[in-house]
Amino acid sequence: MRVVGLLSGTSMDGIDVAVGDFERVGAEIRLRPVRHTSVDYPPALRTALHDALPPNGCTAERLCRLDTEVGQAFAAAAAEHAGGADLVASLGQTVYHWVEGPRCLGTLQLGRAAWIAEATGLPVVSDLRARDVAAGGHGAPLAPVLDRLLLGTPDVPTAALNLGGIANITVLLPDGPSVAFDTGPANALLDAAARATTGADQDTDGALAARGRVRDDLLAVLRADPYYAAGPPKSTGKEHFNGAYLGEALGRLPVVAEADLLATLVALTATTIADACRGFGVRRVVASGGGVRNPALMAALAGALAPAELTTTDGLGIPADAKEAYLAALLGYLAWHGTAVDPGTGGAGPRVHGSLTPGAGPLRLPEPAARATALRITVPELAGGPRARA
Repeated sequence: MRVVGLLSGTSMDGIDVAVGDFERVGAEIRLRPVRHTSVDYPPALRTALHDALPPNGCTAERLCRLDTEVGQAFAAAAAEHAGGADLVASLGQTVYHWVEGPRCLGTLQLGRAAWIAEATGLPVVSDLRARDVAAGGHGAPLAPVLDRLLLGTPDVPTAALNLGGIANITVLLPDGPSVAFDTGPANALLDAAARATTGADQDTDGALAARGRVRDDLLAVLRADPYYAAGPPKSTGKEHFNGAYLGEALGRLPVVAEADLLATLVALTATTIADACRGFGVRRVVASGGGVRNPALMAALAGALAPAELTTTDGLGIPADAKEAYLAALLGYLAWHGTAVDPGTGGAGPRVHGSLTPGAGPLRLPEPAARATALRITVPELAGGPRARA
């Protein structure tokens, strides 16, 4: 099957699109990445999404409009890249993740699948988080579904790290079950600080952070948040880590220079990730997500994680900035084949995740497939011809 994976992360800067060819060979799933891209949201829609986030209010009218406009934006992105595809899988746009204490009670993603089905004529798997929440899990991160298949049973404790608006890790141990959870903010507070200080959506390439110095007093205030001390399973989002949260912390201290603020937030992300990894004895970290393209953040991470090794999924055949979109495609492929999975976020066990929206024709589902045990990535050689990476 050729599957189109779609999502927009908590940074809300656009729609990530990944197209992959999937084949099942015994207990192994083979993925050949075809192409990936990122499609910017229209500026007015991006602003409206940010304005709807906590602590701001959101009316039913605004939510309806956003659900429609996000669905139409996802539909346009899918239609542009769906040539030859059999299925679309959409993680949508998360606008609220309802967590109280140790439990996630609900999660809301916008971007109605009907718009995608109408635009492409293809069946669509969507609403991929809700079943895990209903089963007692956190619905996030879902990355362990891909991470466990891709990395298998490592020879040393290994963490797959995603640096989106929120950072999350999947910890894989040579002799124990995997565990996955959100470690805290990655780009969420960095982007909020950039918007508040410079008016830009982000600190491109970490340029401003690289000119600053870490303010130890601010870092201590931020690291005192009880979230970091809580054990997994756990998840979080911009409901907690947002501009108002940052403003409250800054209000307790003498004025912090712009560059120093960004440098301190880089250190916050790096040290809280390193603390989480250290708790499991992690010796290798494989990173992905938009934060991988921030040199200041990656340098701080490498220092905080040492002596653990820091690499990226590029070396495994999955572009670091496309991993989550390929995750969406994989989840859709598994749902289409009735394969139950357990992300390991505290739920009651394996479930088939997602809801199906028919395309132009009736749904004709294959026979349910057994659990897969490995994911093999086939990538093209520069000179032509394939090679497989397991």
